[in-house]
Amino acid sequence: MGQKYVYYFGADGTEGNAQMRGLLGGKGANLAEMSNLGISVPPGFTVTTEVCMEYFRLGRKMPQGLWEEVRANMNRVEEEMGARFGDPENPLLFSVRSGARVSMPGMMDTVLNIGLNDHTIQGLIKKSDNQRFAYDAYRRFVTMFGDVALGVEHSLFEELLEKKKEELGVKNDTELDAQALQDIVVQFINLVKEKTGKPFPEDPMEQLSMGINAVFNSWNTPRAVTYRRLHSLPDDIGTGVNVQSMVFGNMGDNSGSGVVFTRDPATGVKKLYGEFLINAQGEDVVAGIRTPEEIANLKEYMPDIYRQIDSIGDNLEKHYRDVQDMEFTIQDGKLYILQTRTGARTAAAAVRIAVDMVNEGLIDRREAVTRVQPEQINHLLFPTVDPDADLEVIAKGLAASPGAAVGKVVFNAEKTEELAAEKEKVILVRTETSAEDIGGMNASQGILTTRGGITSHAAVVARGMGKCCVVGCEEIKVNEERGEFTARGKVVVNEGDHITINGTTGEVILGQVNLVRPELSGKFAILMKWADEIRTLKVRANADNPHDAEVARDFGAEGIGLCRTEHMFFGGRIKAMREMILSDTTEGRKRALEKLLPMQRGDFKEIFIVMQDLPITIRLLDPPLHEFLPQGKNEQQELATEMGMSLEEMKAKVENLREANPMLGHRGCRLGITYPEIYEMQARAIFEAACELVNEGFTVIPEVMIPLVGHVNELRFTRELVNRVAEEVMAEKKVNVKYLVGTMIELPRAALTADKVAEEAEFFSFGTNDLTQMTYGLSRDDAGKFLPYYVEKGFLQNDPFVTIDPDGVGTMMRIGVEKGRMTKKDLKIGICGEHGGDPKSVELCYQLGLDYVSCSPYRVPVARLAAAHAGLKDAAGILRE
Repeated sequence: MGQKYVYYFGADGTEGNAQMRGLLGGKGANLAEMSNLGISVPPGFTVTTEVCMEYFRLGRKMPQGLWEEVRANMNRVEEEMGARFGDPENPLLFSVRSGARVSMPGMMDTVLNIGLNDHTIQGLIKKSDNQRFAYDAYRRFVTMFGDVALGVEHSLFEELLEKKKEELGVKNDTELDAQALQDIVVQFINLVKEKTGKPFPEDPMEQLSMGINAVFNSWNTPRAVTYRRLHSLPDDIGTGVNVQSMVFGNMGDNSGSGVVFTRDPATGVKKLYGEFLINAQGEDVVAGIRTPEEIANLKEYMPDIYRQIDSIGDNLEKHYRDVQDMEFTIQDGKLYILQTRTGARTAAAAVRIAVDMVNEGLIDRREAVTRVQPEQINHLLFPTVDPDADLEVIAKGLAASPGAAVGKVVFNAEKTEELAAEKEKVILVRTETSAEDIGGMNASQGILTTRGGITSHAAVVARGMGKCCVVGCEEIKVNEERGEFTARGKVVVNEGDHITINGTTGEVILGQVNLVRPELSGKFAILMKWADEIRTLKVRANADNPHDAEVARDFGAEGIGLCRTEHMFFGGRIKAMREMILSDTTEGRKRALEKLLPMQRGDFKEIFIVMQDLPITIRLLDPPLHEFLPQGKNEQQELATEMGMSLEEMKAKVENLREANPMLGHRGCRLGITYPEIYEMQARAIFEAACELVNEGFTVIPEVMIPLVGHVNELRFTRELVNRVAEEVMAEKKVNVKYLVGTMIELPRAALTADKVAEEAEFFSFGTNDLTQMTYGLSRDDAGKFLPYYVEKGFLQNDPFVTIDPDGVGTMMRIGVEKGRMTKKDLKIGICGEHGGDPKSVELCYQLGLDYVSCSPYRVPVARLAAAHAGLKDAAGILRE
């Protein structure tokens, strides 16, 4: 027997199950599983994801033998439904939907009502005894098929529909009678012939074949490719195609369609959450063409159906042990479940649901930790509107995705992307979004739509991206041609004006409002406690001042992995710093450094107090000196006057310090070696601060880090300098302070000779930002011109400044770890680049055997959870090689 391409689902024996997601796609696997559970699912069959990839390998042709399997499974559906595909007396109609292994909502194509033509429409009228319903189904089919399979712009169909409504003086589609819809069908079919040069396909089998092809083709549409890139999904997993018998929610007032979650996807509260429309198809609910009703109102229309949905949802949630997102149709009073999938949710909801499900006995703590992705933690830290701010609320819509955002109004996705690339903060304002807007939605600060509900495209995609979103704001009327929108009929907001949107309340606010960050507590603290019990990789923070240190400690940092001392020389200290730089003699530099000493000492004392009992890694001066000098003529003149120099002398000094490539120039330990008095002052400030606090009863754990070491001799010299100063200060203060002296590994040579460097180092900290620059031979400041292109076109899987390159930079790190620990078995090793807050990079650090990662304070919770995930993956044997 050859390869099996098609799998049946239905009451007449189902061939798949929930464990076959890779082969059947998520939708197909879940349809099979629900059929196995005895839930009322319209029967059908799934064409596998393997066929999708074979289709592309064969140059967009189906593999031999597929169509025979399709026909055989179609016959089974006909028997189960008691109708025939293409039969003019008793027609069976099909929907054709995509279904990848991982849900990609709205990114691929769907065609409904396949099988309709001028002959089968008569059978549908006779069968339903509802001419209006039948022609409504026909016009929907021609629109979707014409758009998806034949390439006729959807907007052209909408224009004809709007014209007919204007002609008849009606507002809603539901007000069009059977004759009007019949006229529209004729116009639509003529439009297709006009635009394609061919008549609309009448043969149902041809329609089905073209529909399946169209869904496979949608796997490689720009929007689907962009979505996979944004969510780091591979291109070679393909999509399944689900061919399912049609059921109709638009057959009258005892029919309807809806979408429902088993828990609130925004908050995590355990209650049915969703929307429905009476006398409507499913696309009406998600497309935002009509504003749907809350699912709770279904109890008033159809109480028994509501109870069935509640019961099925509860059973499916217990079966899958996760929140379910279900689509349903009610046809003539009978409920059908069209699909179920794991419900997308906000970060706040994910945390609450994970903790609640542990308390309900559905999952254990370890699984609860895996239910919240590290990237989602960022969403919990989104800003909110300052409660003390004066607000001019100009409209209110539905709160679709929490948080708040401020930005300039822009009305199309393409312009949003352009402005965002220029570092502008933008709010994308649309009547409604579509899959084509995915790039602009991702680039925006937040999304505002005037149509649609909380399960509309904009809402679902925004929640998945963690974007603030307000939908269904009908108090706003968008006039894209004039570049403006009007709120409540009186306030006009032009493109480029600033607004603030509140995705938690649904409010639209005129102007720029101050935003504040939330505090993390409650169930988040419980989940993070469970994560901390699992992880072995420690997490520190990069912090240069007491405020950042306090934030880091509040977020669970276990020390400071990088305190950049150069940041302490700006503000009121810059004058003394410049005096030191401009001095021609060692004595002159020392006089200036004596002014800086008490300032540095005070800085270190404040940070030591906040982080008492925890280690603090202090990096000695790293950047080139010219960065501290003014570059403009006016600023140079002002400094020259203060220093008693001429402008020409000042310019000469600045020019003398300028370097062709300062990142590879006179910086880091090279400064400490040529001007040892700089590092002597900094070391004295560190140990004087430490000694004073130890005398006051504090526990202080300083770790002095030497930057940009490329040769062991550089570290030997600077380490001896630090040790000498430390001994002097401790003798003066009659206090003993335990401390370490180590180095950053940020040059390839340091990694390659780490066995030698470790002879002088008590710890290593990988400076992965510079190590990436040096390994790739590129500059962070210039790489932005081409790195996004490299990622977009697949030359690189990730931006190496966002995620550590495992093959290049990761190999350098592996060499550094292995060689360093060959010399000192228990050598403490961490990283202090911003990669320490990137979940993929944290996983790599775990694999390399590092002791800790260090990142910005607000990324500390992300790193904590990522470290726990790495440990769980390791225990399960699924860590990547």
